Amino acid sequence: MNTITMRRWLIGPLLALCVAWVVPAQAAGAPGGLYIDAPELAAPGAHAVGVQSLTMIDRDQLDLGSLDPAKGTAPKRDRTLKVELWYPAQAVPGAKPVVYTDTLDSEPPKPATRFTLQGVAVRDAKPAGGRFPLVIVSHGYGNVPVAMSWITENLASKGYVVAAIRHEDLYFNPAGFPNAALRRPLDIAFVTRELQRTMGGAQGSVDPARVALVGYSMGGYGVLAAGGATLDPAGGLVSRTPNGLLSPYARGGALSSSLVAPDVRAIVAFAPAGGAFGAFGAAGIADIKAPLLLVAGDHDLTVDYTTGARAYFDQAINSNRYLLTFLQGGHALGLGSAPPEMRDDLWNQDWFEDPVWRKERLMAISLHFMTAFLDRYVKGDASRASYIDGLVVESDKGTWEAPQGTPWNARSPGGDVTLWKGFQRRHATGMTLMHAEPAPAK
Repeated sequence: MNTITMRRWLIGPLLALCVAWVVPAQAAGAPGGLYIDAPELAAPGAHAVGVQSLTMIDRDQLDLGSLDPAKGTAPKRDRTLKVELWYPAQAVPGAKPVVYTDTLDSEPPKPATRFTLQGVAVRDAKPAGGRFPLVIVSHGYGNVPVAMSWITENLASKGYVVAAIRHEDLYFNPAGFPNAALRRPLDIAFVTRELQRTMGGAQGSVDPARVALVGYSMGGYGVLAAGGATLDPAGGLVSRTPNGLLSPYARGGALSSSLVAPDVRAIVAFAPAGGAFGAFGAAGIADIKAPLLLVAGDHDLTVDYTTGARAYFDQAINSNRYLLTFLQGGHALGLGSAPPEMRDDLWNQDWFEDPVWRKERLMAISLHFMTAFLDRYVKGDASRASYIDGLVVESDKGTWEAPQGTPWNARSPGGDVTLWKGFQRRHATGMTLMHAEPAPAK
């Protein structure tokens, strides 16, 4: 297993959420590398972070990307997956953190743009020791794992082993979409099982009984499916795939269980796709039993908010679920802040940045809520419940009549204070957080 490439977003004074124990440069006035308006739980954890690259082979898999339109058939091939793995590591003074390099497709006919991101992880660092929950991360359509390292490094620093799958989408090839729709949950389920098997033994660093799934956009669809949502046999995704090739994977089909990852305790889906192409239907989303955190912008021009995250929240009636909405926010929630190479072209910048929200702010808030949610439902830390339960739905309606002498930057203590816990006065604005308990068992 050779070394991996991964990254972090150190961009001069725009640095957000960098981990102080590895990266010497920090945003001006930002204690611990965080912007000073970051909510409490966004801060990195106590662990140093290591990173490796793994290669996994899923044997004899249906390849819809090579579909023969005339015959309506597709071959089976071995599927090779590259997986980036971040983990709690032993700190080594003076160790050099990784620099991640990758590419994203540019606006045609321009060639793909290569970008570089400064990481905080140390390549092949020695594991910290102990057993940690496993988090599987699935990127957006046409994205790459390193663009989500703001999540992966942060979670690894907080005591999670985090594996991000490189799905290798055929972004400008129409044949690539049905293949991606099938492969997302299959890849997630396969990688989960493999890491449980290889790293979940008595001497391993993974606790195989504690798994979380995190996905963005197409990856959000993937983690919903791998987390228990069933494909609608009559929905647009299944019915429009030639020759019924997806039917065995749909609800009630002989292969439907192969899409499901085992031992999932929580699901986080950023701007999840699926609603517009009829993947699940209400009955399919209702099959999710694990706690669910949906994060979306209500002005998403790529994945419709109403038929996506908002509908999923209403339909996931058997899940303890949350919906964090950034009002006026768009689609670019899953990727970190744009690296310098992506800032001189609007197409490239729009992979990363939101037209309205400051990206570092989006990232900090997302990390805060994701940390509370995963710690609560994967680690079983009941103290995190006060950060996500019982909050006023509209963040702007939270109040705090702080006692005289309370520092300006003090964070809300929660309890009788209705300002969202962990946020500073005047800085919990422009959001909603909805919460619903699962329906009573019949």
